[in-house]
Amino acid sequence: MVRLVLFDIDGTLIRTGGAGMKAFAKVFETEFHAVDGLERLKFAGRTDVSLVREFFSLHKIVPTPENFQRFFDPYVFWLEQFLDQSDGGICPGVEEFLDELDSLPQPPLVGLLTGNIRLGAEIKLRHFRLWSRFATGAFADDHEDRDQIASIARDRGTRLLKEDLRPDQVLVVGDTPFDIRCGRAIGARILAVATGGCSFEELRQHQPDWIVETLAGLSTGEVVGKGAGTLRRQVLKTSKR
Repeated sequence: MVRLVLFDIDGTLIRTGGAGMKAFAKVFETEFHAVDGLERLKFAGRTDVSLVREFFSLHKIVPTPENFQRFFDPYVFWLEQFLDQSDGGICPGVEEFLDELDSLPQPPLVGLLTGNIRLGAEIKLRHFRLWSRFATGAFADDHEDRDQIASIARDRGTRLLKEDLRPDQVLVVGDTPFDIRCGRAIGARILAVATGGCSFEELRQHQPDWIVETLAGLSTGEVVGKGAGTLRRQVLKTSKR
């Protein structure tokens, strides 16, 4: 029985209509007078800190703590502004899936495993009225490397549950190969969902435990309950773990 479910945010829970990328571009332009090179950054599955570090490297900006703060202080302001102008939304099936998790006889702890900084994650999820659905999480403030963020998220969940969790009692839900990789780094089960920037076929090549086009119509018992071996038609099981 899965006791801890950790969700990625962008492309898994919500789509922001590019609000995060627009906020990045605005801060780079207004604070650092750097307008070239953003198109070279691959945002999907990355951490905010690693993206800023890469952009600093492209523009020969020293990656000091002061420069990171100089970036992130206005970033959260612009993120909120662009979210208000965006045409994003909650990904299909997310609210129903969360409701089902809550209604289980022994509901798992639900948390976040994201490359967003914490305040950025909160701004995004509050915008879509989802922030209160998550009891714990780990963020880019905690570590720049996503595999380490996964480890921190698992440890925080373990402490809240006051249980020694086996790896297979943790489920990571994400939409990129980075989510699959960091889930593997902590030995978790992995549910990949093709609602972000990666196609179903691309995700399948990375062999998550389960893969779906969307969370819509997916019963929690198929991936969380003890009988998690029987899957519906729209679900492809890719591993025999």
